[in-house]
Amino acid sequence: MAAYAYSAINAEGIELSGQIHAPDVEAAREQLRMRGLLAQMLDELPAEGEEGVRTVFKKIKPKSLQIFSRQFATMIDAGLSVVGALVILEEQTEDKYLATIIAELRGDVEGGLLLSQALARHPKVFSRLYIAMVEAGEAAGILDAVLDRVAVQIEKEMKIKRRVKGAMIYPTVVLCFAFLVLAGMLLFLVPIFEDIFKDLQGELPMLTKVVVAASNAMKAYWFIIFPGIGAGIYGFRRWKKTPAGRQVWDRFKLRAPGGIGKVVLKVTMARFSRTLATLVAAGVDIIKALEISGTTAGNWVVESALADVRAKVHQGIPIADPLIENPVFPPLVSQMVKVGEETGELEKMLDKIADFYEDEVDASIQALTSIVEPLMMIGVGVVVGIIIIAMYMPMFKLLQLVE
Repeated sequence: MAAYAYSAINAEGIELSGQIHAPDVEAAREQLRMRGLLAQMLDELPAEGEEGVRTVFKKIKPKSLQIFSRQFATMIDAGLSVVGALVILEEQTEDKYLATIIAELRGDVEGGLLLSQALARHPKVFSRLYIAMVEAGEAAGILDAVLDRVAVQIEKEMKIKRRVKGAMIYPTVVLCFAFLVLAGMLLFLVPIFEDIFKDLQGELPMLTKVVVAASNAMKAYWFIIFPGIGAGIYGFRRWKKTPAGRQVWDRFKLRAPGGIGKVVLKVTMARFSRTLATLVAAGVDIIKALEISGTTAGNWVVESALADVRAKVHQGIPIADPLIENPVFPPLVSQMVKVGEETGELEKMLDKIADFYEDEVDASIQALTSIVEPLMMIGVGVVVGIIIIAMYMPMFKLLQLVE
């Protein structure tokens, strides 16, 4: 469905402008006429691929999407039509990019598309989970309940991301500080001592020679070293996004030492369980729900395991059986899913799994942080201490050298 920029005159003779979606120009003109507008100008806008280039740097915050979903649910529950709710949401949202998206949604729905079809035209804004739930809500006539559930899902996702990011702030700051201190000492402090040692013409200890050599390399090739570090980080981030790189990195994350792998697994299980519970509650087909849960789990290993689960469920095997057979899923998950299937309360059990692992993530992150913080301080102290010792070791020979 194409998008058109229009200029039209209403019954009072006031000129209005905006965007509208329709299959062709005549359909767009008819939509304007039904609104009481006489089209003066209709220009077709670039296709979505070209539009993507213009909006590549624009993103909608999860918080804005959560508020949009909650307000949308409230309006639908109050008896407003989808178009009427979108009109109000377009006017009151503070996110300008989101307001543009809502205007396009409104135009598409007015043009005859279902809300889920209109949402699917914006895959960078609305996830497959979001679209699938709205589609199920439309089919079951419970759009308000589904939108409210989506808002809860986004809120839970935001909460767990805040926990993980909050735990990463301190180590990141300490590492950056340590790097700056190391670079500063090698660039400015070590050269001063090097000049003193040269004047005294004495034999330097091996540790001091190593530090001085590192300082000379830093001074001579800083324009290569620093961009090289930046290029390495950028290359690593790009490599992680490739299929092969993602597989290797996701496997490593689950096996990372020091309790990190366990935290990653708990975060993944919490996300998978919450997503599957949300989809099941919305009435989404279980095969499709497992597919979406896998793609949104955030780890290739779990996604691959869920693909195998989905294939077996498609053959008529209960969900719990392949979960029990696959070692990536903890016994708690498989056993509670089994109980949920046997009692007909799968959604409830999945929610309990998600709640359990979210609490476990909190406890694990706190325990991990309490261990990491002193270790990082010790590490920074060791690095700085080595440089200081390397610089002061020759001082013990200074008296002999002076004589």
